[in-house]
Amino acid sequence: MDLANRTKTLTPSATLAITAMAKELKASGVDVIGLGAGEPDFNTPDHIIEAAYQALLNGKTKYTATGGIEELKRAVCDKLLKDQGLTYETSEIIVTNGAKHALYTLFQALLNEGDEVIVIAPYWVSYTEQIKLAGGVPVIIETTEENEFKLTASQLEGAVTSKTKAIIINSPSNPTGMCYSERELLEIGSICLKHNITIVSDEIYEKLVYDGQKHVSIAQLSEELKQITVIINGLSKAYSMTGWRIGYAAGNKELIKQMTSIASHSTSNPTTPSQYGALAAFNGPQDVVEEMRIQFEKRLNMFHEALVNIPGFTCLKPKGAFYLFPNVKEAAKLCGYSTVDEFAKALLSEAHVAVVPGAGFGAPDYIRVSYATSEADLIEAAKRIKNFVEEKMAQ
Repeated sequence: MDLANRTKTLTPSATLAITAMAKELKASGVDVIGLGAGEPDFNTPDHIIEAAYQALLNGKTKYTATGGIEELKRAVCDKLLKDQGLTYETSEIIVTNGAKHALYTLFQALLNEGDEVIVIAPYWVSYTEQIKLAGGVPVIIETTEENEFKLTASQLEGAVTSKTKAIIINSPSNPTGMCYSERELLEIGSICLKHNITIVSDEIYEKLVYDGQKHVSIAQLSEELKQITVIINGLSKAYSMTGWRIGYAAGNKELIKQMTSIASHSTSNPTTPSQYGALAAFNGPQDVVEEMRIQFEKRLNMFHEALVNIPGFTCLKPKGAFYLFPNVKEAAKLCGYSTVDEFAKALLSEAHVAVVPGAGFGAPDYIRVSYATSEADLIEAAKRIKNFVEEKMAQ
């Protein structure tokens, strides 16, 4: 069968691939500690589950409006006003099948063939693939550990061309966990305003920030920046609702209208009972979000300290999300491997610890490890990795 050319350029998701390998080993009876998946290990809070259950009992099992039920879009507007001081109408909101679907639909609505989108490396693995699927061209700007993996204004200015259509800003970042400050966002924003570049602000980890860090949305810094920004967010990380598949986008009314039209021909509508669960998440008690955040911060502090004590590991301490992104190039070398990919595969097959190689994020000297798992597993994982490295060094 002759497949479409667009499929031939795609790179499989590194996160899903490593998770699948780990599950296969587990199924064969191997005690694998998975540090690959990007989802909280907590169950969805009870009141959210109950709301979805009641929705099912009450017959909320049919199609809804493509862009989501009006009550949920209003709840998104209320959330943006409360958290970021941003005013949106429901016509400027689309509810989607997860934040990933919001991004996919956005690029389909925004990009023409050959349009360039600036992607900051390290980057989430799906950004580049979604851009390519929409006919766009991802323009990768590499950042440095010395600058906390953050884009500088001069780097952005140097990458802008006549074809630049958009830039993706992910703060807190997956995979690095780094967060942009208000000053840094203003500097980037001024260049975007100068060149009329659409800002795609991926804020999916906004609630998971640590060490006194405050999340800042670039859209809240000025009315001019709000007008060129599309906020992408969802409930998967903050409310531990990854499988519920509810995300949303907020932005220009005409763009949202076109995104809704595309969704009407692809997914019809977000899952109906999940929308009622999301409504309960927004309107219900928020202490559950803070309780999970506190646990993540505790794990971060413990796991970071353990990792930096492993020979050949260096690692910035992130301010958000639930990942660490250590440079392990030296560790791989000490163990006799020529690439970090080989090192990561050996960790899985021999030490039975699943990590995600950094190559999929545009950073081949690094690995991404998630601390969205139990403290006991994190302690054991760090022990296994350290023993593995030290044993390889001794050989």
